[in-house]
Amino acid sequence: MLIAPDRKSRFLGHGDIEVSFEFFPPRTAAMEETLWRSISRLEPLDPTFISVTYGAGGSTRERTHATIARVLKETQLKPAAHLTCVDATREEVDAVIREYWDIGVRHLVALRGDPSGGVGERYVPTPGGYINAADLTAGIKKIAPFEVSVACYPEKHPESPSVDADIDMLWAKIDAGATRAITQFFFDNEVFFRYLDRVRDRGITIPIVPGIIPIHNFKQVGGFAEKSGTRVPDWLGHRFEGLENDQETRYLVAAAVAAEQVMGLVDKGITEFHFYTLNRADLVYAICHLLGLRPVPTMASNVEAAQ
Repeated sequence: MLIAPDRKSRFLGHGDIEVSFEFFPPRTAAMEETLWRSISRLEPLDPTFISVTYGAGGSTRERTHATIARVLKETQLKPAAHLTCVDATREEVDAVIREYWDIGVRHLVALRGDPSGGVGERYVPTPGGYINAADLTAGIKKIAPFEVSVACYPEKHPESPSVDADIDMLWAKIDAGATRAITQFFFDNEVFFRYLDRVRDRGITIPIVPGIIPIHNFKQVGGFAEKSGTRVPDWLGHRFEGLENDQETRYLVAAAVAAEQVMGLVDKGITEFHFYTLNRADLVYAICHLLGLRPVPTMASNVEAAQ
């Protein structure tokens, strides 16, 4: 009888896996409460960093800055602020970069950004602004020695003519100073591995970190996927059929789907993950537990213990 080899994912311990989490800045008081509840829930998992997004056209610039400042003040987390090229001159963006450095931020996520009209609108560089993410990365590095992460696209950017053209752009970002690339989310692991092979064949050696999005709401995530050019496999839709009004079962299925995807990546040697949390901690926390992560003391828990 043949005995199957033990899967790596079954024996993970603390320190075997690195994770990071993405959040978006709140628009209302209720959303702010949800955000900070999620940050507090995930902070004990000791992520490498957390990132805070910009809205389309930099529409949440002030809220992003306020969220980052509060993270620095009230947590032990290392925040990474998203920056885009949209609707701002170089001077305006440079001022934001300097402000981040002055308050203690040491990591930025450099993105071209979506047009003000949203995904699907034609992108036009802002007059007097940075042209693209490579140009922005170079500008950041001229101001201060930030760590810079950038985006990459296993199924190519919706506006790109080909995956090879995307990889050319990734090279330009690396030449400008980027040291990590985070992928657009995907649902088929083979898509990621094919892309990773092509990137490595081109001589790119920086970490290519898979972006993972737990499916709290299949319709919502499906809409994100359509705009970003991410394929949603038929089998994935089938798993969520009939659960539109059954939130409890939908969450159980979502946890199973995400765990299956992550464990499949781990079993082929992937050790870093970036989670698009959508400001929801429940599924992400469960997945991280399966990855062997366990809570560590935080600033808040240390204060409580001392009281």
